[in-house]
Amino acid sequence: MNQFFLQQGNSKELLPFAHILEFAIKRNNAVQLNSLNKAATVSIRIYYILEGKFEWVINDHYHILYPGDVVLIQPGHNFGGQKGVLDIGKLCWLSIEVNKSMPDERMMFGKWSSLPKNEILAIGKILRLCNTPVLSRVKETGRIFHEIHHELFNQQIGYTTRVNQLIDELFILIARKLTLQNNTHRDFPQSFIQLEQALRQNLSHTWTVDEMAAMVGLGTTTFTEKVKNYSGFSPLNYLITIRISEAIKLLKQNNLSVTDIALDIGFYSSQHFATTFKKLTGYTPSDFRKKNISNEQD
Repeated sequence: MNQFFLQQGNSKELLPFAHILEFAIKRNNAVQLNSLNKAATVSIRIYYILEGKFEWVINDHYHILYPGDVVLIQPGHNFGGQKGVLDIGKLCWLSIEVNKSMPDERMMFGKWSSLPKNEILAIGKILRLCNTPVLSRVKETGRIFHEIHHELFNQQIGYTTRVNQLIDELFILIARKLTLQNNTHRDFPQSFIQLEQALRQNLSHTWTVDEMAAMVGLGTTTFTEKVKNYSGFSPLNYLITIRISEAIKLLKQNNLSVTDIALDIGFYSSQHFATTFKKLTGYTPSDFRKKNISNEQD
């Protein structure tokens, strides 16, 4: 699917679907300041990660998202990028209006849903009681999003019924996965989470793929394949995203020079750092710092 953004009130494709507030797919090629500041939502939002690695804070809990992950943002919950920015990558999302007419605040779908009331109540209860907003590697979600996109843009006979059936199917899928999920267990191996923590603690080190692979007890080829599969990046590009992520935080501290930051996070020169930083964010480190200071003053 190519990029698109449908919004209720502005997109003719959504006219028959008052309950669909947004449906979109976005590829983000550069980091932009204030592109995903933390805010509360009034709808239920479902995100599906297609490419890249995203760091979000959802209801004050930090989450790392990888391709195939599904994120469920419930009404009233706040979320945003860990640094207030949308990370580099590709994702799609669906925003659905739901009613909270029950005394215990269980979510109710509107008349658009063909599910029986008892099943809607059960799904609403499961969503409300879920322990984590992130479901790991639910690739069936991608297929459902693709079919919704096809129906909305082709508008063949019966498409309004089919779109609503697909949304019902999506909620059933999420509810089933939530009931099967074992606490907050992530499919992404714990060893890789520990690896990232180790890398962040010593970013000035000139890490090699062999060293990173050895830390998790894998051969270089297998390690490279697993990192690419889970994160969408090669190991060295994965390391670069960590370094740039750390740089964004350090640039907000005026007591550190750009050169010091470059060396502290593993770049061999300030020029190498500046070139890489601008390639990934669209700003030089100095411009990023100035813009951030300007935004804070405003």
